[in-house]
Amino acid sequence: MGTYLMQTVYQCDNVVCAMFLTSMAANPLIASFALKTVGVELTWERWALATSVPGILTILSIPYVMFKLSRPEMTKTPEARGIAEGELAKMGPMSRGEKIVGAVFIGCLALWCTAGVTKIDATVVAMVGVSVMVIPKVIEWKDIVEEKGAWDTLVWMGSLMTLADGLLRAGFIPWFAKSVSGSIVGMNWIWAMLILILVYFYAHYAFASMTAQVTAMYVPFLSVAAAAGAPHLLASLSLGFLSQLSGGLTHYADAGAPIYFGAGYVSQTEWWRNGFIISVVNLLVFVGVGSVWWKIIGLW
Repeated sequence: MGTYLMQTVYQCDNVVCAMFLTSMAANPLIASFALKTVGVELTWERWALATSVPGILTILSIPYVMFKLSRPEMTKTPEARGIAEGELAKMGPMSRGEKIVGAVFIGCLALWCTAGVTKIDATVVAMVGVSVMVIPKVIEWKDIVEEKGAWDTLVWMGSLMTLADGLLRAGFIPWFAKSVSGSIVGMNWIWAMLILILVYFYAHYAFASMTAQVTAMYVPFLSVAAAAGAPHLLASLSLGFLSQLSGGLTHYADAGAPIYFGAGYVSQTEWWRNGFIISVVNLLVFVGVGSVWWKIIGLW
């Protein structure tokens, strides 16, 4: 059961990371690159709408597919509900701090969803949410300072964005796009886009960070897709979604993978085999079903 659950939860988590602009550190970076490269603004609601149908279908598909790949020895757990209810009873009613955190979460989510109307930046919403929790001392300033992972992400994100912007200003990105686009000249943009998607997606075998791949490859591949005639909004979003979905390929694909793999329930061979199979499912749903949904909502 541990083998099944570890893989299923991790693979579904990658899908959720692809579904929302604010669910993964590299997503705001993608939005910034899309705006600078092809002039497309990727809002929270636009991103969520585009991933809603393929994302839900993928999350529903993964548990079934994984059940076939790594069938658990125990398939019925009638006592689980009772155990959960007992643990909740031990926790008692919600505390004042927990209620504030819940309200902040709902408030932030509401503001992110309506950013297209309110014009409030997602980063501003996040900062306000943290401030609201600090003022009534739900969290202390020392808690913020000690969040080493968050500060590490902030510093690296700032550095990587600056480096990527420097490559764009230096002319490297246009040069790369021109060089690659020469190999697909005359090709229908749909076929060109499919080739770019496959290369971009499976190139993640060579990366141990989604943010690193986005920084290295997103802008060049988006530029090539645009040069081939692909609709800018479609190319920006589809490459953005795939940046997160590729995280299920290996046990080192992102920061969370080693934690799940390190639990010891899944062998490396099984992880890689199942990761590849799930990647095919992800591509079939997002590129296949997703393209129909994106046509309906006007992305192309």
